[in-house]
Amino acid sequence: MTGYYDYVLGLIPLTLLGLTAILFVAGFGLTTAVPVGAGVSGLIVGHALFINGPVAPTDTIQQPVTAEHADPSPTPIPEQA
Repeated sequence: MTGYYDYVLGLIPLTLLGLTAILFVAGFGLTTAVPVGAGVSGLIVGHALFINGPVAPTDTIQQPVTAEHADPSPTPIPEQA
């Protein structure tokens, strides 16, 4: 199952190399195409980190109920005969 971050990891080199190649073939100089491709890749990384940042799962682990926590009322002390 592919998720958002799998797509981000694929888009980073694809954008860097693909956009640079497209701009270079379109007539831009290599010194212009590489920074533009790197900038777009940086924006993708920035979006993945700051806009749609990774978060920890919110599942909580329930503690087992022990005798200590089961009944909050005090237990009477048995009388000695």
